[in-house]
Amino acid sequence: MAKKNELTIDHNYTEDSIQSLDWKQHIRLRPGMYIGKLGDGSSKDDGIYVLLKEVVDNCIDEYVMGYGKKVEIEVKDGRCRIRDYGRGIPLGKVVECVSKINTGGKYDSQAFQKSVGLNGVGTKAVNALSAYFRVQAVRQGKTTWAEFERGELTATKNELPTSLADGTEVSFDCDGEIFTDYHYRMDYIETMVRNYTFLNVGLTIVFNGQEYRSENGLLDLLNTHISDEPLYPVIHLRSKDIEIAFTHTTGYGEDYYSFVNGQHTTQGGTHLAAYREALVKTARDFYGKDFDPADVRTSITGAISVRIQEPVFESQTKTKLGSQNTHPGGPSLRTWIVDFVSNQLDNYLHKHPETAEAWKKKILQSERERKEIAGIKKLANERAKKANLHNKKLRDCRAHLTDMRNPQRMDTTLFITEGDSASGSITIARDVNTQAVFSLKGKPLNCFGLTKKIVYENEEFNLLQNALSIEDGLETLRYNRIVIATDADVDGMHIRLLLLTFFLQFFPELVKNNHVYILQTPLFRVRNKKETIYCYSDMERQLAIQKLGAKPEITRFKGLGEISPDEFKNFIGKKIRLDPVTLQGESSLHSLLDYYMGKNTPDRQEFIISNLRIEEELEPTEEKEIVELEGAE
Repeated sequence: MAKKNELTIDHNYTEDSIQSLDWKQHIRLRPGMYIGKLGDGSSKDDGIYVLLKEVVDNCIDEYVMGYGKKVEIEVKDGRCRIRDYGRGIPLGKVVECVSKINTGGKYDSQAFQKSVGLNGVGTKAVNALSAYFRVQAVRQGKTTWAEFERGELTATKNELPTSLADGTEVSFDCDGEIFTDYHYRMDYIETMVRNYTFLNVGLTIVFNGQEYRSENGLLDLLNTHISDEPLYPVIHLRSKDIEIAFTHTTGYGEDYYSFVNGQHTTQGGTHLAAYREALVKTARDFYGKDFDPADVRTSITGAISVRIQEPVFESQTKTKLGSQNTHPGGPSLRTWIVDFVSNQLDNYLHKHPETAEAWKKKILQSERERKEIAGIKKLANERAKKANLHNKKLRDCRAHLTDMRNPQRMDTTLFITEGDSASGSITIARDVNTQAVFSLKGKPLNCFGLTKKIVYENEEFNLLQNALSIEDGLETLRYNRIVIATDADVDGMHIRLLLLTFFLQFFPELVKNNHVYILQTPLFRVRNKKETIYCYSDMERQLAIQKLGAKPEITRFKGLGEISPDEFKNFIGKKIRLDPVTLQGESSLHSLLDYYMGKNTPDRQEFIISNLRIEEELEPTEEKEIVELEGAE
């Protein structure tokens, strides 16, 4: 053992330690550098969707340049097929375009002036991370195709005669060695497809046989996504290279959709910051009063789309626009956006006095509510600050979503548990770098119909809000995933509903931006001396019994507290099973919450009775086996 301060030399570090990787080896070794996190498909920003989007982006760029008005997307049995009707990749460069790094047509800003994929990496990453990849280009009666396996060329045919229409078709299967146990959520892909059509008026996308098209751009987007009653018709303004839309609703929070060159910038950036600033500036100038920014923007649902040359993003996944971008012609990107919004919105408000009056009423209402809770808010925040010093409810992790330079930031997770036994097991089993635990003392309050004042009056809600750091919006959110971890029984389901009511009532943007999940934990453990299988349903239990045979031991978990910390590591690690909480359908949030969490109406009673399900009891032989096993333990 070396003495303190003694210099040690690693004699194994030689020239042989230095490696040079080719393009596909590097992508497969460090996929996070190219597509962000891998994931299993349960989150909208998981890698399998990034790969799909990289290919579709190329089709959209063709449309933007004026070539091809239709794109076909098919996702079936794990295979993705994307076909556009643009110009097609030049036939002599098909293989190079999908397998030679930093090769592509988008370095020529005249050919692709406002493209989102400018680094020549996207399609190569898809190729390298696919077990099977095929590309076919058609140009003027001739076609070239090539097939690959994990980036290695396996077959190709050049310039064959064909009667197919011009364009490019790409098919691929994500590599199961890298994306373990992955699955596509069709609702995520449908949302992506809809956004493409909203941003490219006149483009038709056929997804799994269903046709999507938009004629009104961001106006259609907001009318599709607004989940609460709008207080006035959507304001929709557009000019060359910029389009905005917004309205205010009866809900809370701020909800934005921001795009750059058709790329959904889920983390915002310079353009969104300028847009939010411009809304406040315009309101202050138009109404002649120095309103608080929060009062101007509270309950807003808005969208902005800009097209700029050679956009600079903060990562390969292009989810946040960097601050170094400029607008052609002189002004900074921020100045250009602020000037457009200020001038056009001021004109609109003068021409539509009813809308101007409705917005003013909402601002004044928000101002009154803010002042009413100011005193309570101050005391509550002081209480939360003191509690955070010795907060027994929160067992924090080391990394946070706000740590922009931390590569683990997207893996940050907060588990919300019920009771000490469940939180104790998760706390011991968790990854202290990325997983935090917040323990509830019991069933939280049903906050439906209450004002935001209750968030500060209720100690548990206030501590949870402070733990998440969402008082002033998503910009300061500390965890990428908020996971509700309750028992799979009646009480656990009730706590889930009460927590979801809290989030949907006061922080709906958490759900809309795919931050809230339900943890799946196994109901059964089936094992023999050689193998242990955890089962999440009765069907999985039956299959496990068939596989192990000879009367395996069966344990039924009735609560999270019954699962040992050693076992919990299997359920909250790489193979964690999460059900994302998503909003679907046409009902408003208020109507949805009123139906399930409001007064007990005859309609709801009838719904519960007609949908009641009684869980089947275990077979007597299985019950005996469980009792014997528990006794043995």
